[in-house]
Formats: sequence, C-alpha cells, structure tokens
Amino acid sequence: MADSRDENVTWLTQEAYDRLRAEYEYLSGPGRVDIAKKIEAAREEGDLKENGGYHAAKDEQGKMEARIFHLRQIIDNAQVGEAPKAEGVVGPGMTVTIRFVGDDDEVTFLLASREESGAPIDVYSPRSPLGAAINGKKIGEKATYSLPNGRQNTVEILEAVPYIGN
Repeated sequence: MADSRDENVTWLTQEAYDRLRAEYEYLSGPGRVDIAKKIEAAREEGDLKENGGYHAAKDEQGKMEARIFHLRQIIDNAQVGEAPKAEGVVGPGMTVTIRFVGDDDEVTFLLASREESGAPIDVYSPRSPLGAAINGKKIGEKATYSLPNGRQNTVEILEAVPYIGN
C-alpha cells in the first residue's frame, strides 16, 4: 500500500471512485462511439475546411480524450477509502484549520482530491501550493508557500482532524 503522503496517490471515497469510474467507462466506450458518429455525419456534409459541425465535433473529441486520459490517471493512482491519519498532523483526508500569519482570519477546509468536490466544505488539493506546504505539518507549526503573484504567504496550523463527512 502506498504511503498516505505519496504525492502520486489520490485518496478517494468509494462514492467518488465509483462516479469517476462510471464516467470513464461511458466516455471510453459509448462516448467515443457517439463522437465518431458525429464526426462521420459532419464529414458527409462536404468541404471540411468550412464545415463548422465537423470542427466542433473534432474539438469535442479532443476534450473528451483529454478527460479520458485524466480520469485514467486518477483511477490508476487512486486509493479508495480513508487515508491513514494521525490527528494533529496535516494530510489528505484531514479537516484543517489555518490562520494567516499577521492576520486574525482563520480558514477551515478539507485537504483532499478536487474530485471530492461534493464535500460540504471547501476542498484544497494536497498538490496545490498551500496543500503541498502544509502536508505533514503538525498543529502549531508554520508553513510558507508562494502565491500566484510570486509573493510568499505564511500560515499557522491550528487544527488537523480526520474528516468525518456531513
């Protein structure tokens, strides 16, 4: 079994795994057949250079193939169930509360795959700059990460407890 802190592992609930697996099965089977039919029907309309339906179907096919590839990566690297957790240590599957240093604002979120988007609280990916910076930190520790504008931001870990759902 992979280490819970392994950056290549995506921890998913059974529900999220099943949902992604069903989407993958549809897109890689009937979805591909449907798009091939659309492309063929558009191709029969004539000149491909000025055939908007053909180009739209080809664009749709490209997006679908990218999604199939992404889903395959997630499924291949998924661990279904609960990530091993140590209360007080930040890791995937933990509800984390942080405070921005120099500010009184506190933020609570679930550190998990973005594919767990059905959670009733905000979800931050362990691969995001903030998620990567706090992963493995203990309560009371600080972590610094880079913002998109290049500035640095520092947070203090206030709480890290296993996520228990709704």
